[in-house]
Amino acid sequence: QVQPVESGGGSVQVGGSLRLSCVIPGKIFNFATLGWHRQAPGKQRELVASITPGDGTDYADSVKGRFTISRDSTKNLLFLQMNSLKPDDTALYYCNTAPSGHPNYWGQGTQVTVSS
Repeated sequence: QVQPVESGGGSVQVGGSLRLSCVIPGKIFNFATLGWHRQAPGKQRELVASITPGDGTDYADSVKGRFTISRDSTKNLLFLQMNSLKPDDTALYYCNTAPSGHPNYWGQGTQVTVSS
């Protein structure tokens, strides 16, 4: 079983930017709606952005206008451009199918920490 591999997280100050990347196995990349999920300490995991096979996008209200999801179908890559970061964006970020993540495809995630 090959799982997605997330990267690009880090520590930034309020207002900063990060770009997350994820390599997703080809057998799900081309046919599923994909998304970025996040989980903050003590909170439930939430979907923050999704993209359909036809490149339609949707965002949680909390990130709308600040985050942009995109995909590179030639390389099975999923991206999340995050701008104007806030402390509330601090979380472990995962890529998976959307709206619900496939139970077999949760990877290690990538940590994003935003400090004021």
